[in-house]
Amino acid sequence: MGASLTSSKHRTSRKKKGRVLITGGSGFLGINLCRYLYKHGYDINVIDIAPFDYPDMKGKIKFFHGDIRNTGLLEKSMTGCDFVVHSAAALPLYKPEEIFSVDVEGTRNVLSVAKKLGVKRFVHISSTAVYGIPDHHPLYEDDPLSGVGPYGEAKVQAEKVCEQFRNEGMCVTILRPKSFVGPERLGVFAIYYDWIARDKNIPIIGNGKNRYQLLDVEDLCEAIRLCLVRPKSKVNDVFNIGAKEFTTMKEDFGAVLEYRGSGKRVIPIPAKPLILLLRVLEALRLSPLYKWVYETAPHDSFVSVEKAEKMLGFTPKYSNKEALIRNYEWYMANRHTFKETGVSHRVPWKQGILKVASWFF
Repeated sequence: MGASLTSSKHRTSRKKKGRVLITGGSGFLGINLCRYLYKHGYDINVIDIAPFDYPDMKGKIKFFHGDIRNTGLLEKSMTGCDFVVHSAAALPLYKPEEIFSVDVEGTRNVLSVAKKLGVKRFVHISSTAVYGIPDHHPLYEDDPLSGVGPYGEAKVQAEKVCEQFRNEGMCVTILRPKSFVGPERLGVFAIYYDWIARDKNIPIIGNGKNRYQLLDVEDLCEAIRLCLVRPKSKVNDVFNIGAKEFTTMKEDFGAVLEYRGSGKRVIPIPAKPLILLLRVLEALRLSPLYKWVYETAPHDSFVSVEKAEKMLGFTPKYSNKEALIRNYEWYMANRHTFKETGVSHRVPWKQGILKVASWFF
């Protein structure tokens, strides 16, 4: 009887927080957000083209298998939801036409259904890729937008769609997170962790003295949660989200090598010739690294989070070093389970010629 009453009270308290639809909920951010919001008392719906195959969340979420461009399925997945967190996106390694279709028109589709169903709040996960390669730092939310490549350009256009719906009366938060890492993050970071695990030196583009801000996924999840609970007058806006503590590219990425204790180090490589080489390798499809990664890597890249601190009450928990080490620990504990490569953040990317290059480091 006691256990039954406890269970009933637990279910009742959870319902008070509301139901959230997470688009792209099978991905790296999606699964971390499912766990985080569920822990904080929210009921969760997920829509994704990828299967939701996380045993720890089995029976705890409602999963809808499909594309956000399928209006009928999207409406079905969103029915009864109070909030939408839109994290579904075609990432930079997808074809340009697919990126614009999913990231721009897909966003318009999700917003249209949310407006039709009267969703209370909509949180759009954008990217600091919208700033392109700027000439000053830190970057603020009102700085000019100039996306690099199809992905950055599509993210700029998707934000404009969000602004249109905000002007029509919807509460739409736009979050621009820095590159985020943590449990379940693979993608390009899996290459970095694989080299460290094989006791290789780590080459970086440029002298490594530039400051490159990252973000732990748990801090991003908390920022999203704050957008669901803070007053609408404060959240109906755009916010940069990033780590508060970060140093140089060489020092932060070298912290994982120190943690590993292999005696290996970060090796700076002159930026211009290496970038030219990477452009050729990308064109020949011999390297998974795309323009946004190698063009921004040798430059400063950090944003101000003052607005999020003031308006949302956002307080980052993890530094760059802590976030990278936390991700590396998860990678080492789970590397035996990685069975395939792909183009998303939830699987390792095929290294191509970079695997051969690692022999020389």
